[in-house]
Amino acid sequence: MQQMREPSASESYFWPSVWAIVLHVLVFGMLFVSFAFTPELPPAKPIVQATLYQLKSKSRATTQTNQKIAGEAQKSAARQTEVEQMEQKKIEQEAIKAAEQKKEDAAQKAEESKKADETKKAEEAKKADEAKKADEAKKTAEAKKAEEKQLADIAKKKSEEEAKKAAEEEAKKAAAEEAKKKIVEDAKKKAAEDAKKKSEAEEAKKKVAEDAKKKAAADAAKKKSQEAARKSAEDKKAQALADLLSDTPQRQQALADEQGDEVAGSYDDLIRARAAEGWARPPSARKGMTVVLQIGMLPDGTVTSVGVAKSSGDGPFDASAVAAVKNIGRLTEMQGMKPSDFAPYRSFKMTFTPEDLAL
Repeated sequence: MQQMREPSASESYFWPSVWAIVLHVLVFGMLFVSFAFTPELPPAKPIVQATLYQLKSKSRATTQTNQKIAGEAQKSAARQTEVEQMEQKKIEQEAIKAAEQKKEDAAQKAEESKKADETKKAEEAKKADEAKKADEAKKTAEAKKAEEKQLADIAKKKSEEEAKKAAEEEAKKAAAEEAKKKIVEDAKKKAAEDAKKKSEAEEAKKKVAEDAKKKAAADAAKKKSQEAARKSAEDKKAQALADLLSDTPQRQQALADEQGDEVAGSYDDLIRARAAEGWARPPSARKGMTVVLQIGMLPDGTVTSVGVAKSSGDGPFDASAVAAVKNIGRLTEMQGMKPSDFAPYRSFKMTFTPEDLAL
């Protein structure tokens, strides 16, 4: 229920003031009407009427008597007028008294009306207060009910969370067991794989060792062969020099040219042999293929450049031949050569075939 507004002081005295003004207007209006419709009173008549007769001859005593009678008549008329005025005044006073009584009655009625209004307002305020209290009680009850519901919801949520937590713990426990089992299985698999890898590594190690022994043996044999070739070349060179020193100039020149050709042939063979050592045969290599390479070297035997001067028609074979010569790096055997002997090797061409590269 909506609470009634308490009237202010100006509002409390407004209507009583209006009623009082209206009441005064009514009273004065009634007085005016009563005066207007009051019948006119007959003129005052002296109680004692005296008729004066003019006497032709008046005695002094008669004159005094007449004067006395006239004075009494005037006094009587004055008293009559006074009585009438008193009665009129009394009527006016009674009218004023009646008006005042009406005014008092109106004021009393206004006061009673005011008290009734105040009583009504008090009752309405009381009802509003009771309604407010009832509303507050209702709100309190609703708030209490809402609080109880909230507490119930919190308890329910807490219970659900605990159940969810328990389920999560169980799930975590199961997951941990699965993870543990998986770790054990993975460890077993890893151990097996490690054992297999170890075995393969041992086999590979043995194979590498065997390959290394074979290569060492081959290198030793090749080195022995190269050393024998070098020694044979040196012997031939020494013999040719001796022959050159002991023979005629024509013979010396012929021996020198022959010696140069032999030296050149030996270094060409050496280059081919070293290239064969580092050559990786491509699947497309076939017998009968020929590639001409343009090779550049330094006096210390370092290979500076290798290019294809004439292709074999097979790109992989050409590239493998170029790579094999580049892999030589440096021929230490060419160090100490005479400039005239080395000059042909500064930039020269060499032909390679699959047969040359030890297929």
